[in-house]
Amino acid sequence: MPGDAEIETMLLGPLVPDRVCGDCTVCCTVLTVNSPDFAKPGGVPCQHLTERGCGIHAVRPTICRTWFCAWRRVAELPDAARPDRSGLLVSMNFVDRPANLFEGVSILVRLLPGSDAIRSGLAARLLDTLCAQLVPVWFSDGAEKMLMHPPADVAQLVLSGEPAPGHLAEEVAAWRERYAVFADGSPPATG
Repeated sequence: MPGDAEIETMLLGPLVPDRVCGDCTVCCTVLTVNSPDFAKPGGVPCQHLTERGCGIHAVRPTICRTWFCAWRRVAELPDAARPDRSGLLVSMNFVDRPANLFEGVSILVRLLPGSDAIRSGLAARLLDTLCAQLVPVWFSDGAEKMLMHPPADVAQLVLSGEPAPGHLAEEVAAWRERYAVFADGSPPATG
């Protein structure tokens, strides 16, 4: 089974050439890290974060060398979508025990405190770009996490196993087939 980095590359693409983190250190504070060689709670700055960035950049842990936000991987995202500029951190999300099949492997768009990305319309533009493929997309404002893709009617049919009406049958079948591995152990319903 491929690792998280390989799944990210399969679903989001390889790193965009010439797109670098620069001064952005949002992930160093926002993310929860629980890897064999490093751990830190979410919402807390990394112990190695300094005013000039990572204080141990040359010898940083493996997770820090191999993890990249979606802005680094999705060429269609504008330069303004870099997390420190946009107030949005977009990344792949992996849940060991998902509540439903859309949580196992998905894209998570996190609205950072103080962000004006909703008011400016940037959040909507990013969501439009990210919702163009067969990958679940969630949006979190810090208080609530909402499924943005697939649309609610498709999601309900996929989760319920009910037969899909003709105009949704192909889309529902595609989601069921791709995400059956995250279902409750029973074979995916067809419709």
